[in-house]
Amino acid sequence: MHQMNDLQTLMSETPGAALLLAVMLAASLIGLFKAPAMIERNLFRPYWLVPRHQYATLVTSGFLHADLTHLLFNAFTFWAFGFGLERTIGTPAFLALYFVGLAVSDAGTWVKHRHDPDYRSLGASGAILAVLFAAIVYHPSSSIFILPIPVPIPAPLFALGYLAYSWYAARQARGRVNHDAHLAGALAGVAFVAATDWPALTQALRTFLG
Repeated sequence: MHQMNDLQTLMSETPGAALLLAVMLAASLIGLFKAPAMIERNLFRPYWLVPRHQYATLVTSGFLHADLTHLLFNAFTFWAFGFGLERTIGTPAFLALYFVGLAVSDAGTWVKHRHDPDYRSLGASGAILAVLFAAIVYHPSSSIFILPIPVPIPAPLFALGYLAYSWYAARQARGRVNHDAHLAGALAGVAFVAATDWPALTQALRTFLG
């Protein structure tokens, strides 16, 4: 009963994050373990986007993942930062941020790979990086625990580590994870806050600069 009450409270306080996480988990797990053809149909292929009118994949590819590790890392990051951010900025702004991050990361991927017929990718990483970096702007002194590391990791350090890994992985150009979307999503998150709540960004900068 207590767990049910906690779930109801979570849904009532942060319905946007709860819905996005539920759809991400359900769609990805179904695609990975029950319907792999669903993943193939919804891969984002920049070269074929316009010729084959695959516009739906701009959104659907952002709710599917290449493997279980990819899904769990994205889901953990979203859970760690998304729910708190929605409480801070409200559900409409949170949903707008998420889909702006997804759209900007898709646009960056399309520009870079639109002439490559073999390139395809999926994952919510661009949108989640937008959420992560926006959350850091609002809560610059926050930290995160990751087992088995025995000490809390400052959120800005976690975010920079995430981007460093993305840069390295993108250079390797293996798999279907859209690492190129990560930087675009991160910049989109900061730009979204700058456009909608400039005082929050200036306050974060003052915190970082001491």
